[in-house]
Amino acid sequence: MNALMKVSSNPHIRAKDTTSRIMLTVVIALLPTTLFGIYNFGPKAALLTVISIASAVLTEFLFEKICKKKVTVGDLSAVVTGLLLALNLPVSVPWWIPVVGSVFAILVVKMLFGGLGQNFMNPALAGRCFLLISFSSIMTNFECAAYSGPTPLASLKAGEGVNVMDMIIGRTAGTIGETSMIAIVIGACILILAGIIDLKVPGSYLVSFALFVGLFAFLSGRTVTPSYLSAQLAGGGLMLGAFFMATDYVTRPITKKGQYIYGIILGFLTAIFRIFGASAEGVSYAIILGNLLVPLIEKFTMPKAFGKGGERS
Repeated sequence: MNALMKVSSNPHIRAKDTTSRIMLTVVIALLPTTLFGIYNFGPKAALLTVISIASAVLTEFLFEKICKKKVTVGDLSAVVTGLLLALNLPVSVPWWIPVVGSVFAILVVKMLFGGLGQNFMNPALAGRCFLLISFSSIMTNFECAAYSGPTPLASLKAGEGVNVMDMIIGRTAGTIGETSMIAIVIGACILILAGIIDLKVPGSYLVSFALFVGLFAFLSGRTVTPSYLSAQLAGGGLMLGAFFMATDYVTRPITKKGQYIYGIILGFLTAIFRIFGASAEGVSYAIILGNLLVPLIEKFTMPKAFGKGGERS
């Protein structure tokens, strides 16, 4: 009889959500920005997306087959990783770039650390950062048939004017999935309404980023206007990172207080990188560094167990 019973302390929580259902919702939420990216940059954007997803899924499948582990590609986490990596690529990259990035993201960052739930940083962002370091000239080339010249953030960093409305709509150069703020926010609303994410991390991230980037820009002698702040919020991968990557269940803090602290740290780091760094971006590196700080954040924000920490009589 004892073998048939599992005893655990309350509370006993039951949820209908499965990993595959959550990941499917994320894929659906990413469709607006994916479809806009294909519309904005043409058929090659679709090709790179397919290659990235296929490479991620195939890498996970082959690793598990070779190591005689249970095949888990059905949970769709590899699909999400491949899709997010593709959305973080310029459309000008050659076809092998998403292959290399997906293999690194799945094999090195995810599977070698134990698979889903064991990775210490976001696999898609780790793959992108690996590509940026290894193939910087390719990954920072945003020239394509649709657009020429620097990205809006690069123009902003150079002190030039930008069209904020074009940045909000997405009629700008950039990576496949970062250009349209509207498309990203539509996807974010899907995640929020489905109960997949809440606003603790993205809200604290965006608010703190706006405060820090305005402060740092002012201290560095720049003129800070509402248009400047709007361009900073709409530009680059900030919205995509805030709603789809900083909210990753595995690599964000599990405590509520920790999630607010995490978001503030991300806002601070992103503002530092954008204002004082050599690159006009900064979201990817900010989130990766934030992932590394999560164990420390949780150490100081985890509630003490009942009965511990009190005075001894």
